[in-house]
Amino acid sequence: MNRAANASVSMFKCFLIAATSLVLWSPLLHAADSAVTDKSTDKTTDKAGDKYAELQNFAKVLNLVQQYYVEEVDSKKLINGAIKGMLHELDPHTNYLPTEIFKDFESETSGEFSGLGIEISVQNSVLTIISPIEDTPAFEAGIKPGDKVIAVDGKSTKNLSLVEASSLMRGKLGAKTTLTIVREGKDEPMDITITRGSVKVKSVKPIDLEDGYYYVKITSFTENTARDLERALETQNKKVPLRGLVMDLRRNPGGLLDQAIKVSDLFIKEGPIVSTIGRDMKNKEVSFATKRSKYENFPIVVLMNEYSASASEIVSGALQDHHRAVIMGQRSFGKGSVQSVIKLGDGSGLKLTVARYFTPSGRSIQSEGITPDIEVEDVDFEAFTKSVVRTKSQREKDISGHLLSEKEKKKADSRILSAKEANQTAWWKDVVAKKDEAKNPKEKLITSDYQAYQAYNFLKAWKILSQTSNSTAVIK
Repeated sequence: MNRAANASVSMFKCFLIAATSLVLWSPLLHAADSAVTDKSTDKTTDKAGDKYAELQNFAKVLNLVQQYYVEEVDSKKLINGAIKGMLHELDPHTNYLPTEIFKDFESETSGEFSGLGIEISVQNSVLTIISPIEDTPAFEAGIKPGDKVIAVDGKSTKNLSLVEASSLMRGKLGAKTTLTIVREGKDEPMDITITRGSVKVKSVKPIDLEDGYYYVKITSFTENTARDLERALETQNKKVPLRGLVMDLRRNPGGLLDQAIKVSDLFIKEGPIVSTIGRDMKNKEVSFATKRSKYENFPIVVLMNEYSASASEIVSGALQDHHRAVIMGQRSFGKGSVQSVIKLGDGSGLKLTVARYFTPSGRSIQSEGITPDIEVEDVDFEAFTKSVVRTKSQREKDISGHLLSEKEKKKADSRILSAKEANQTAWWKDVVAKKDEAKNPKEKLITSDYQAYQAYNFLKAWKILSQTSNSTAVIK
């Protein structure tokens, strides 16, 4: 089994994590095999006895319900309900996965599946959208991060677990489902109908920012993320040597832990990347960089926001602690626990929280998240730029009779259209219109995304400052 720390690449389930090797042992058997000659062993035996008594009570209740309940009941349904109730007493990421849901889970980390394309969690007992996966039916339908799902096809989601919610949302490819959403800023709930489709997650989306600067958005950490990122960087580096990278992890809900480690390993030369600690604090597993870092000589800005979770927090935490990147944006989600998925004998599964993960410096991310080095709020860039009133400043060239520069002398020799002539020809209007229509990916990004624009400007300034101060390419 493989370990993953994620907020799921599932269309329904939030934070489903691939299985890990897990040694299961029973305290009851352990107590039975131990000598009972000291006080600690006596306490263990007492605890074991209490558990046996509780199990006897459970068996009695089950038997009474089977014999005397007013209607005949399905024993399997009762036992499954008991398991769900037991796990409900633990954290929200520990769940029982019925057979059909477990089958879905086994195929979903490949990056292609059928469904809506949303990541969900339970926050304050309310089913909440962590993030719609880009280019999926949910994304296209207008689902937003932070939306509260209060009903699915008219059925209330109140008090549902993640697994129960995912079951409610399941359906055939091409079938429609209606989510009743409560959205911040809206006075009334709204219904959004989504047609289930085939969801293929493209986890790495690069944009050439020109002059050696590169932007890469990682939407989630699927089984090929590290490979696809490395290929994208290699392709770009062959064209123009990389001078700086913007790595966008905003709205990235996580994914496979091994992919987060491999992505970090591309940029970190040596040292720990992430550590996991379970119930026994002495039992610490540490993943180290392989010393094969290919990209350690150019600056990196990592963009994060409150919907960046789990595996994306591992990457940003590792790069931050190694002073390999500047983290920009907003504090991340704070999902810092590790789950193991154990396949049970009947084909069902148990997703169990077994550890917390820590950054190289020993920080626990659980419920705290990653704090950015530079906080930049997400704003409506278009509205922001329109609201700025630009006043024309007076410079030397604006003073009547000033000495002409060489450039101005050359321009003076060429024919200049008067304002009246320009309006009559109006050729420039067509040029402007065509330019707007033909915006390249770089222009679209930096003219519509304020945080990405700030990250790009910071990269350029970083290069200039490092050259001025004779510092290294990495801010420490």
